[in-house]
Amino acid sequence: MLAALVRAAAGAGPSEFAIKDGDTVVFLGDSITAARTYGKIIENYTLLRFPDRRVSFYNAGKGGDTARGCLERLDRDVFRRGATLVTVAVGMNDIGWGMLADAAHKREYLDGIRGIIERCQQRGVRVFICSAAIGREEDPDQGERGFLQRMCDEAMAMARTMGAGAIDVQREMRKVLRRVIEVNKHEPPDKKTALHLPDGVHLTELGQLAMAFAILKGLGAPADVPWVTVDAAGPALLEAKGCKVTGLKRESDTLQFDRLDDGLPINFGFLAAFNYRFVPIPDQLGRYGLTVKNLPRGQYEIIAAGRLVGRFNEQQFAAGLNISTTTPDPWQPGGPWDAQWTALAPLTEARDHLMLSRFYAHTFMEKHPQLARMDEQVAAINEKLQTLQRAVAAPVPYRFVIRPAKQ
Repeated sequence: MLAALVRAAAGAGPSEFAIKDGDTVVFLGDSITAARTYGKIIENYTLLRFPDRRVSFYNAGKGGDTARGCLERLDRDVFRRGATLVTVAVGMNDIGWGMLADAAHKREYLDGIRGIIERCQQRGVRVFICSAAIGREEDPDQGERGFLQRMCDEAMAMARTMGAGAIDVQREMRKVLRRVIEVNKHEPPDKKTALHLPDGVHLTELGQLAMAFAILKGLGAPADVPWVTVDAAGPALLEAKGCKVTGLKRESDTLQFDRLDDGLPINFGFLAAFNYRFVPIPDQLGRYGLTVKNLPRGQYEIIAAGRLVGRFNEQQFAAGLNISTTTPDPWQPGGPWDAQWTALAPLTEARDHLMLSRFYAHTFMEKHPQLARMDEQVAAINEKLQTLQRAVAAPVPYRFVIRPAKQ
């Protein structure tokens, strides 16, 4: 029975990215969603990878919430925002952090999930039911057989049966946990990595990244951004996947071309490579490629839009390079696409703070005489911030120069 539920819950993910042009995406959930972290990662990914899609994002997380609680606030927090797609991530509070893991509470959870799906479908809102994030630094094998996973398996299987989407966050996070456990075997106690805060339920930054990774994969996020393959001997353009290449020429030992990408990879700033050991963002959600064949033997450097990206030998170029996160200085952005993310991330934070201010105003200042006027101003500022986000994230032509590395 469990194996059948796992197969039904897993199903086949979307054949293409589920977030479409014109969508309004709402992240509905409990305090893990209310931490307002994984949603911003998904927002930045979408802005960079699909810059032509005009999408709005809203966080509807509420601390301590359950499936029933989410059902009861659909009108206020989902439908009134004009949602066209909603992700639902609850479960831990439904069973009282494990202290109420019984048939009655499971039934209440499943009834709440069913109600959310039915009401969303009545409104034409596409809904994706996520399994809850893993709890505590659990033993992965025990967690796989645990009450929370089995309960969420039933919910995801039901979602598939009803024609909704299902995203197995737990199992994807468990893969990350296994990597964490392996690395921690060789670390002193004060250097160990954790997916959870000390309470064993709420997530660290790494845990939130793992959750965003799981949801993006569940939404069908593609791995490849653009890829260019050049034969230096010609020079000749062999392939331009997801981009346009013009002005290819070779002068002495230097190769040059202009590259305009359809979309860009997401990055995460200084020292993010430490987290990539556990959450393989560059390999599975953001390959930004360059292959150069038939370079003479030696070391070469890549310059993109005037920025030094890195140094590689002719064999590495011929094998193909994923330069999405490459930087010669971990304290500085690498390629111009990394610089664009660096400028985009504070704008997304600013928009999130703006919407959080609106939430607090409506929660604690509901009788304020200027509340309606403040809402108008928030809407106007939000629209300007979204316009600025899209401008910063939009690809522009990069001049690529590949030349012998300076000694």
